[in-house]
Amino acid sequence: MTLSTLHDPELGDIVLRPDARARRLTFRMRDGRLHVSLPPGTPVAEVRKAVDQLRPRLQALRGVGSLPLIDTSYRIDTDFFHLSLEEGTGSRFLARGGEDRLKIICPAGTDFRNAELQTWLRKVIVEALRHRAKAILPPRLGELARRHGLAFRSVKINTGHTRWGSCSAGKNINLSCYLLLLPARLADYVLLHELAHTREMNHGPGFWALLDRLTDGQAQALRRELKQYHTDLPPATTA
Repeated sequence: MTLSTLHDPELGDIVLRPDARARRLTFRMRDGRLHVSLPPGTPVAEVRKAVDQLRPRLQALRGVGSLPLIDTSYRIDTDFFHLSLEEGTGSRFLARGGEDRLKIICPAGTDFRNAELQTWLRKVIVEALRHRAKAILPPRLGELARRHGLAFRSVKINTGHTRWGSCSAGKNINLSCYLLLLPARLADYVLLHELAHTREMNHGPGFWALLDRLTDGQAQALRRELKQYHTDLPPATTA
């Protein structure tokens, strides 16, 4: 049986299990992850729609503690983006900081175990990350393209979890906002990877030879290092 995964920012990786006997989507927990049995050929869009419709039940099935808790110990500190949470004295959530540095001020006594609050906080952080990525990534992509004599048609920033980036046959590039969570050298590697696809649309020898030239012979080393990272918010760290 062929298995694949669908990533959800709140529920994590969901294992897709095509089953010829299945007549509908059935969700179960197994080995710490959600699994869904589905009729062969079920569109991914249909699975996503079911996940959204069943989200509260799936959250309960997966468990409140399955995602990294976002509280005042949560930090993001990367080359491009910095975020922290702090307990305040007021009764409302406030956001402070500039483009690359965001501080969320939380009401005193906030119950961070509340599932709805966790969902809201993740959405706020992802939107801030997407906004920052739109300011950082397109100019950097253009700079690298000019430096190496490559051309692309358009660039869009998304919040996708399935891949860091993609390039269409029409040289339209899509980039995940989660690239800002990578070290700068790995973010550049992903941008160069997609730019290489403007000449080589597959992953054959020609593609890797080109990418190796673009990265000063470091394509495979950078590729291995990138595998240590995931397209999602990082786990909580203590200050």
